[in-house]
Amino acid sequence: MKTILKNGKIYDGTGTEPFIADILFENGKILKIAENITDQADKEIDINGKSVSSGFIDIHSHNDWFVIKKDFMPYFEPFIRQGITSFVAGNCGLSTAGFNADTKYLDKIGGGLFGYRGEIRGVYPDTTSLLKAIDESSPCNMAVLVGHCTARAGLTGYESRHLTEEEEEKMLSILEENLKQGAAGISFGLMYEPGLYASLEELKKVSDLCVKYDKILTVHPRAESKVSMGYKEIFGRSHLLRAFDELKDMAKGTNLKLQYSHAIFVGRKSFKDKEELMKMIDQMRSEGVRVQFDIYNETKGVSVITVATPTWYQAMSEEERKKPLTKLKLAAMIKATSLLIGFTYDDIEVAYIGPGYEQYEGKTVHQLAKEHGLKDMDMYLELCKDSNFAGRVNMGPYTTEEIIHDFEHNPLCLYMTDAWVEEHGIQNPAIYDCFPKFLQDSLNGVGDTMPQTIRRMTGAGADRFMLKDRGYVKEGYYADFTVFDEDELKNTKPDQEKSFGIHKVFVNGNLILDEGKIDEELAQHSGMAMPVR
Repeated sequence: MKTILKNGKIYDGTGTEPFIADILFENGKILKIAENITDQADKEIDINGKSVSSGFIDIHSHNDWFVIKKDFMPYFEPFIRQGITSFVAGNCGLSTAGFNADTKYLDKIGGGLFGYRGEIRGVYPDTTSLLKAIDESSPCNMAVLVGHCTARAGLTGYESRHLTEEEEEKMLSILEENLKQGAAGISFGLMYEPGLYASLEELKKVSDLCVKYDKILTVHPRAESKVSMGYKEIFGRSHLLRAFDELKDMAKGTNLKLQYSHAIFVGRKSFKDKEELMKMIDQMRSEGVRVQFDIYNETKGVSVITVATPTWYQAMSEEERKKPLTKLKLAAMIKATSLLIGFTYDDIEVAYIGPGYEQYEGKTVHQLAKEHGLKDMDMYLELCKDSNFAGRVNMGPYTTEEIIHDFEHNPLCLYMTDAWVEEHGIQNPAIYDCFPKFLQDSLNGVGDTMPQTIRRMTGAGADRFMLKDRGYVKEGYYADFTVFDEDELKNTKPDQEKSFGIHKVFVNGNLILDEGKIDEELAQHSGMAMPVR
């Protein structure tokens, strides 16, 4: 069916100034872009001067774990509403695919955050089977990374040791085969099991595969705060910077395409590391490493309730935990950690504890402590116990608005959400309006120009991850479009647990969002797999 999108203010994804024109498309591809197209068409949609760009690309996603659900639409709806048409999934080492089909460690795939559980369509050990399951059986387009954690866990589970030579060869073989099958690259999750057990030598061998195939390596670093569990030494060089030192050593002497995931600075004490991190990135680029980074437009992040609880305490029996000496030791450690990182119990907001605790959701640990007449730490430990040390929190600060605005002007910065829909509790706010907020920043003068802002959400991401014929409003490219109202984007109050300013979304020529209404039947099969070869 031929369709004309008329009278749009077109941002083509190149970063150049917008222009007014019509767009003619058919069978999911753009046929013509010109003023006043008069070709015969089956349908004309007049957007009357509203703005249109290529569909937004979320380059850091975990929605590979949700596209395999039997009922996947609820997990994609909020992203569609903020104009996202394509995802690069499988980040942080925790990919859906990338393990032996006969693994005995299937329960370890997903690092505890995700997994093959619930009502799913199947198990997909390799990129070929996953891409086949995605293609025309998803609402949005998707490219997938293969995760180092996934490949390693499939062989040895969470064993905290170096791999044997045979195991390492097998892991590298799995990763390489998935790259050949069309994975967009490899992802590291060095803060998650079993990635945190990998040596620098192991990481180098994995990164060499990305160099060999000229594909991207995305990295969740070993630390994102001044002090972390990733390093034994508390004092001295910030752990966040030590973690980047590791990446520098890993990539030295190569032209690796390295993507530093979610450039955040967890805790107020980490904010000062931002300038040195940027200098290190510039130095790496001067040495030939093709390093860039990405951000979301939120100052909070999602974490587990045990964020301040050491593993030795979690492993104790209830009787041991009640001992005065244990509580004294724990209190001293938590206080020292909070001072070194720069957060308080008022920064930890409860997202989900479990059934029966819904009244806690949206309140900070400090607020709950006052309500229950408890000390902050005692309330915190009660929440840990009530959730069996598996509760979820939204906490911060992970960054500041000033840092976000500064990064918005950095040409090495790309945009993403790093968010997913949870079954219960308070959601990560990035699922609702992360991309509209980037546009709002631009329109209100605190972000980059609109052409450059949209480029970071479209063409630049497509180029970086080698997504063929995506990211641009160009003839011959796929008809992914996001139609938006700049006045509404500029003047709407954000953070209301809903998107704003996005009026229409087309995926491969299919109008799946129209003035607030999602066509679920059409959306079920609109998305395509995006193999990278």
